[in-house]
Amino acid sequence: FMGESAEITHKRLSSVRSNNTKPEIIVRKLLHANGFRFRINRKDLPGKPDIVLPKYNTVIFVHGCFWHRHEGCKYKSIPKKNKAFWNAKFKANVKRDIEVISQLERIGWKHYTVWECGLNTNEDADNFLGTFKSFIKQT
Repeated sequence: FMGESAEITHKRLSSVRSNNTKPEIIVRKLLHANGFRFRINRKDLPGKPDIVLPKYNTVIFVHGCFWHRHEGCKYKSIPKKNKAFWNAKFKANVKRDIEVISQLERIGWKHYTVWECGLNTNEDADNFLGTFKSFIKQT
């Protein structure tokens, strides 16, 4: 990032959480409060999904817009330093996401993706809950 030494950048990025992120916790609280029961990060499923609802044979991925390249999102920026590295990293993340979804579908699991930018307000959270309930009813 601009003006940072490589060591500072490394330290900051290595502290980025992969589990129990703020968006994940928001989604889990909403689901639980609405009677959904789930498991988190089941290692026996492809991609170790963030949230697994066995009753509905459904997994939920709570994706960070930056890391998973949310199309059209303002949080999908590319760091100015070392662009080739970042482009390769992001491309690999997106490819892995597609592969994981394909593997889950092959073994009969449905998937639902929540983007972190879609959880910024209480209204966003309510919208997620409504669309997720509709998704569950359709499947």
